[in-house]
Amino acid sequence: MFACAADDENASRPMGCLCHSPAFARLNAHLTAKFSQPSLIAGAIGAFASGSGSGSGRGAASPHSAMLFTNLRVFDGKSDALRGGLRVRIEGGTIKAVEPAEGAVGADVEVVDCGGRVLMPGLIDAHWHAMMAALPLPVLLTADVGYINLVAAHEAEKTLMRGFTSVRDMAGPSFSLKRAIDGGVAVGPAMSQTGGHGDFRFPYEVPAASNAPLSRGDAIGGGAIADGVDRVLTRAREQLMLGASQLKLAAGGGVSSSYDPIDVAQYTVPEFRAAVDAAENWGTYVAVHAYTPRAIEAAIRGGVRCIEHGHLMDEATAKLIAEKDVWLSTQPFLDNEYANQMPTPEGQAKAQQVYAGTDAAYRFAKDYKLKTAWGTDILFDPNMTQHQGAMLTTLAQWYSPVEILKMATAVNAELLAMSGPRNPYPGKLGVIEEGALADLILVDGDPIADIKLIADPEKNFVLIMKDGRVYKNALL
Repeated sequence: MFACAADDENASRPMGCLCHSPAFARLNAHLTAKFSQPSLIAGAIGAFASGSGSGSGRGAASPHSAMLFTNLRVFDGKSDALRGGLRVRIEGGTIKAVEPAEGAVGADVEVVDCGGRVLMPGLIDAHWHAMMAALPLPVLLTADVGYINLVAAHEAEKTLMRGFTSVRDMAGPSFSLKRAIDGGVAVGPAMSQTGGHGDFRFPYEVPAASNAPLSRGDAIGGGAIADGVDRVLTRAREQLMLGASQLKLAAGGGVSSSYDPIDVAQYTVPEFRAAVDAAENWGTYVAVHAYTPRAIEAAIRGGVRCIEHGHLMDEATAKLIAEKDVWLSTQPFLDNEYANQMPTPEGQAKAQQVYAGTDAAYRFAKDYKLKTAWGTDILFDPNMTQHQGAMLTTLAQWYSPVEILKMATAVNAELLAMSGPRNPYPGKLGVIEEGALADLILVDGDPIADIKLIADPEKNFVLIMKDGRVYKNALL
């Protein structure tokens, strides 16, 4: 409900303010209905409410109720085959039991007959950009911050409806959205050196005077430019103060950035170490954007624990990642219909370099048994987010369907849990087992037999549950 104070000139008139007009009344009714829709608010809460786990803010749309899923087959996130003869009991936002199908139901329990369908854990995108996926870069650099947040909240609902009950946000001004939905993945803006992958300033903003206003990207929290050990340490601590669950630095050149060729390395080992020291003091870790051996190796020497991308690694680098027990969070970047569109020839050329390395990167990951997570890394393209699930299915070039499903559930959940005490939601994700968080999808079909079912969630995901609350139910 909007309220309006009468201005002094018309204070004696009972109809002196615009809020009493018929036009305003119609607008107010429309907006009240629009922003009171449970699907919009609950969807936003659900999609972001477990980037690293679960807690009180997850899915505050309706009270918990005890539920019993029966007549189903279970993909539990870890097993190689579906499990039958079971039922799954949900209480208070968690999985109370995975038990034999026979036996008493109990009082005040809602029974859901799944019709023989497959119940699986909610999907996890380990490299998502909540604020930057659904808006073109020019809009992000010029639009009002309120508009950016509204678009991001709307995209959050759609993310949940695609079956992604958890996301790991890997750069962008997501703190306000996180606070607004009372929980979620809490990664601070990616830190970049001057001219690095996170530097989206315009050339006229360089050189920056000591008393110059913040660049647009810095001002809205889209990126934090930091040069030198002291500045990196300060900016790292700032992000942790704001609520980051892990930190990300740009260790090498990027495709979407303007000034850095793919082959350049960014930051020195002491600079990496400064960020790592700050993160470890808070019980968490640092991830880095890096494609090339030089960038990856410097970051690992600095104590970084997760490599984002890694598409241009060589065999020696893969061996180093394995020896140091470092995670690889990568994406199936290919020259296909799901590729991030680059608006300039320079960007297109850099993208082609990355595409050319994708196959070898995944083969190294398999050969050296690297701890490999999956994400989409969709950027600046509102038409691409709808393909989030389809992008997961392209892993079939290297992995079996069950390996893909494990990666997007239990394996990704292991990476999310690496935030340790900074994990805002310390429950267990990515599995169907007693005590795990009740983030579930009911699939009309067998995704182990046909992984492409994941590509059409509107048709094939008949029920989506987040934190024990149902946000979609096509069984009714």
